Amino acid sequence: MTANGPSSIHPPVVIAGGGIGGMVAALTLHQIGVPCLVLEAVPELRPLGVGINLQPNAVRELYDLGIDDRLLDTIGLQAREWALVGRNGKDIYAEPRGLLAGYRWPQYSVHRGKLQMLLYQTVCERLGADAVRLGTRVIGYRNHDDGVTVQTESRDSDRQTIEASLLIAADGLHSAVRAQMHPGQPPIQWGGAIMWRGTTPGVPARSGASFIGLGSLRHRVVAYPISPPDPVTGLATINWIAEITVDNSAGWTQGDWNRRVAVSEFIHHFADWNFGWLDVPAMLRGAAEVFEYPMIDRDPVPTWVDGRVALLGDAAHVMYPVGSNGASQAIVDARVLGAAMIAHGVTPAALRAYDEALCADISALVLRNRGAGPFGLLGLVDDRCGGVFDDIDQVVPVAERDAFMARYKAAAGFAIEALNVAPPTIAPGARVASLARP
Repeated sequence: MTANGPSSIHPPVVIAGGGIGGMVAALTLHQIGVPCLVLEAVPELRPLGVGINLQPNAVRELYDLGIDDRLLDTIGLQAREWALVGRNGKDIYAEPRGLLAGYRWPQYSVHRGKLQMLLYQTVCERLGADAVRLGTRVIGYRNHDDGVTVQTESRDSDRQTIEASLLIAADGLHSAVRAQMHPGQPPIQWGGAIMWRGTTPGVPARSGASFIGLGSLRHRVVAYPISPPDPVTGLATINWIAEITVDNSAGWTQGDWNRRVAVSEFIHHFADWNFGWLDVPAMLRGAAEVFEYPMIDRDPVPTWVDGRVALLGDAAHVMYPVGSNGASQAIVDARVLGAAMIAHGVTPAALRAYDEALCADISALVLRNRGAGPFGLLGLVDDRCGGVFDDIDQVVPVAERDAFMARYKAAAGFAIEALNVAPPTIAPGARVASLARP
């Protein structure tokens, strides 16, 4: 059985996955005049997840889509500081972020699910509600000379095909498209880190909008607000991650990739972490619900493209969440893909240009994040003084700390000087000249 897409003259670009990357891809294609259809496996989209950070390079792209501070301020707040604090409560490194750092665009701390819903609502408003088909999972594809046949499965196991100009697979960690494209890929990689995540009402620390990494490389807590303080109570929603690293030789034995757990299962790891300005045990206990996750990624693949099919977001480059750039990179992916279509049309050549622009560099970033990303500074402190110090400058001099962070920002694509002077990824008003499919 064959289901028609939204355009009978020019088959649409089909996007597998309605997450952040998939929705930004849809908005980008609409902006440049390319018909598209989003297929999402879940029957109903709900604001699931916890906090994420959007780096200035991604916020810039959202602004260029008309999703600016007036909208983003409704789902999060602008970050002011990024700080690493040692186990003894003393600063290792701190710097301003976003506008305070001199970027032309802010950094945002937001609720992931609320961002997804904002993007979904915007897609429905601009493209129409029928541009997103829920309860439909992409399970495979067949390339042919003038298009790609997308194989789908509904919630009741009904299988259909859709003819598309291109297939963009933004279907996440367990991407069926990636599995077909790279059937010999190694299994999901777990390095031994276990994360517990939740949100708790609390008084924001430090600047009031600070991202704080506290502890050591193998035993740490991350906390940052994802809402402004309530004007009555003064309490914001604090997103937190508690993490330890264990022996991973037996593999992940919990079964589920995320499961709801009781705080009592892990709070003993942080029982004495009360610094006055941050009472970690109280913060952990204050969460309405807590989820456990292994920190996982996948080994990079040599290409994200097979003919008329391309991977995007986590399907292309799922990475450890240590640099606050997983969602940011998915947004940038979608915009670079759109720019490639402006240059090359809705063609395999556009996909190859996108692949050449990003695959090698972002694959290197996946491995850099596996090596702790910006949290590698905590590893330097661990190696040199066991994590205990009176004067951080005697352990890791300021010039070395600054250079470490500058290298990471350059690798992640948000070095301030380069970003501020770079032209828009997609020029205002730019459109694809032809929808012909050679």
